Amino acid sequence: MTDENRVDMKKARALLKNRINGRMPEPGEYETGLAGVRLYRRDQVSKPGNCLYQPAIIKMVQGYKRAWIGADEYRYGENEVMVVGVDMPGISMICEASPEAPSTSIAIDLDKNLIAQLALEMSPAPYEAGDLVKGVLVQPLEADLLDAFLRLAELFDQPEKLAVIGPMIVREIHYLLLAGPNGHRLRLFHTLGSQSHQIARAISWLKENLATAVPIESLAEKVNMAPSTFHRYFKEITSLSPLQYQKRIRLHEAQRLMLAKDMNAGSASAAVGYESLSQFNREYKRLFGEPPRRDIKRLQDEAV
Repeated sequence: MTDENRVDMKKARALLKNRINGRMPEPGEYETGLAGVRLYRRDQVSKPGNCLYQPAIIKMVQGYKRAWIGADEYRYGENEVMVVGVDMPGISMICEASPEAPSTSIAIDLDKNLIAQLALEMSPAPYEAGDLVKGVLVQPLEADLLDAFLRLAELFDQPEKLAVIGPMIVREIHYLLLAGPNGHRLRLFHTLGSQSHQIARAISWLKENLATAVPIESLAEKVNMAPSTFHRYFKEITSLSPLQYQKRIRLHEAQRLMLAKDMNAGSASAAVGYESLSQFNREYKRLFGEPPRRDIKRLQDEAV
């Protein structure tokens, strides 16, 4: 990269900070007016906490975070982009944040249909039948991708332009990721016949059938894989066994139901497939560190 390009990227990052940070006077989650695009601000560093990463493109505007998916650690800040290909239970931590210099980010839902459409329109990417990727990718921020984020941010105060041009820029961002250094890995989740695509299908089924108990053999059969092969590839992508994964996403959904729908622990646990409330309480505390009622109260207090 030339010195001129370095200067241009430094200037673009500063402009992006001004555009994004100026829209968020207080900590919280902010809608942008464009579906699937959100902004986040946090004013304090945090301890490592359990979270469920959903398919998204995440650009830190200011500060940096650490994430742990299984045994793998990821660090991403102003000079990286994090791409989550499938729903991934993990642990995250805000490492830099203060009221004067908050942690801010922009997140774009990863559009699986758009990825599949663009992959068909682009030159085929070579891959081997056994190729496998992790569910999370972190890559250096390139100048053209930063420019696309900046142009998108400049539309947030122009609703009419945002409605028309915003989706075009979101499409461009997806294209740039597919054309970038990790594009072939992202494509694998949407390449028919690849193990990554088969595991992605299984994950979608588990999400859509949270309350359904299904043997691993049956789940493997649904995606046309031998049980032993399915178990191995599932763990390589998510860092969890299928049963561990199902338990995690059930607990995260139960937490969401108690927060967003004001459900009690009994109703939430039944909604995600638990037959025993005591088992739910034990596993919830093991994952989140506190019993359901106390954990939800803490989260509600932090949101005020």
